[in-house]
This record gives sequence, C-alpha cells and structure tokens, in this order.
Amino acid sequence: MKVYKNNIGLSGNLWLNRADSKFLGGDRINLLEKIDQLGSITKAAKDVGISYKTAWDTVNLINNLAEKPLVTRLTGGKGGGGTSLTAEGKKVISQFRTIQEEHRKFLDNLENRLGDTDSLYQFLRRISMKVSARNTFSGTVTAVTKGAVNAEVVLSLKGGVPLTAVVTNGAVDNLGIAIGSEAYAIIKASSVIIGTDLHDAKISARNIFCGTITTIIEGAVNTEVDVEIGGGNTVSAVITHDSATRLGLKVGGHACALFKASSVIIGVS
Repeated sequence: MKVYKNNIGLSGNLWLNRADSKFLGGDRINLLEKIDQLGSITKAAKDVGISYKTAWDTVNLINNLAEKPLVTRLTGGKGGGGTSLTAEGKKVISQFRTIQEEHRKFLDNLENRLGDTDSLYQFLRRISMKVSARNTFSGTVTAVTKGAVNAEVVLSLKGGVPLTAVVTNGAVDNLGIAIGSEAYAIIKASSVIIGTDLHDAKISARNIFCGTITTIIEGAVNTEVDVEIGGGNTVSAVITHDSATRLGLKVGGHACALFKASSVIIGVS
C-alpha cells in the first residue's frame, strides 16, 4: 500500500439527537459502559475523568430524554448503593456501537475514494492561513539568487505565472527557502499599482501582470480593482477613486497590475 507524506485521515464525532437536544454521543456512551462495568457511578465518573455531580447530571439528562430510563440507581446512597444499566440502556449502547461501526466504514470508504490526499492537504493548509493582505499566492520556488544582504526569490504560481520577491538572506535561511520548496507570496493591495497599455513600457518594478479586470468596487476616496492575470490568479489593488476614473477602468477591460519585488512578503507553512 502506498503511503503519502501528507495523507489525510478522516474522523468525525457521532451524536444522536432527541427533541433538538444532544442525546447520546461517544463520551456519554463511554460513561454508560463504565457504569455497566463497575456498577458504581462514583467509580465510573472517576474512570472517565469527570466529577460525581457531572456524571449524575449527565445521567439525569439522558434518562429525561430517553423514552425509558437507561440508568437506575440502587438504594444505599452515594458510596453505599450502586448504579446499573437497565435493559434499555444496554440495548441503546449496542445500537450506538453498531451505528458507530457503520460510520467508521463510511469514513474509511471516503478515504479510499480520495486516494492521494496530498493536494487536499496542501489546499487546507493554504486556506487556514489568516493574513490581512488581500493578495496571497501559493507557488513553488524556482530560483534563489543571494546577494551580499538580500536574495531574489522567484516563485512559479498556478499556470506557471512567475513572481519575484526580494527578501533578506537571513529570511531565506530561517524559512528554509530552496528551489522546489513550497512558499507563499503576500502582497498588500495598497502596494499594487494599476496601469493600462503597459506592454511596451519600461518600468523598474519586477512584477508586471496584465490581464482582465473582473471587479471594481468604488468608494468615495479609494477604489478596489481586481485583475485576473491567468492561471486562476487574481491580483487585487486599492487605488484612489480619481486614478480609477482617469484610467477609465471598466469590468472586462484590460489592465496591468504592478508591484515591486521588495513589496512581496514570503511565507512558508
């Protein structure tokens, strides 16, 4: 059987509900089983790691929601009597374990159908990042050129779109950036310049992406502009309202997004 480096396993919590309330789940079933095994709610509570009061509150809740009591308390009081499951309680445990077994089979089947989950794993790691910058791209490092202080790092984004960043040599070493490694490029929307008809222009900015305007959100002072640059990548820019008006930007129109390599932040998972 092939083992994948970042293989994802599926798991889930199973709950049975009654009257819009949680009735039985794995933790409550465990408590009931311990009561059945030990014959004492005090010992059962200690075994599952909860207080005696919490155990009895849970049992009372279960009994109140059940059609028939699942737990019965024998005479003798705390520590002097005992606690046992009713026939209904034992039946419910058996039914829950059957459902749980089928639930596990269902998840195992999904795992088999997913196969190699490495790409899913990488995707979930990407979307779990929380950053304020509007532009976050994932890519593969294709070049690292070190200078005396800084290094130029080139990422290949989706669709083979190249993006260049300039970071310190220390950042390269600390982040473990190397050719072939996965990394993220993060650019604030306010660092992106929008222009038109720039194909033949000579500009010092290393990153010039031309494409189609997909979204324009106008404000009293600033305007947000999204440009689809190919490969499923979209660059967002925030420019002044006057600049957007002067450029005559329209959804579906052509535009170029520019930003300096030094405006790019590189991150790794």
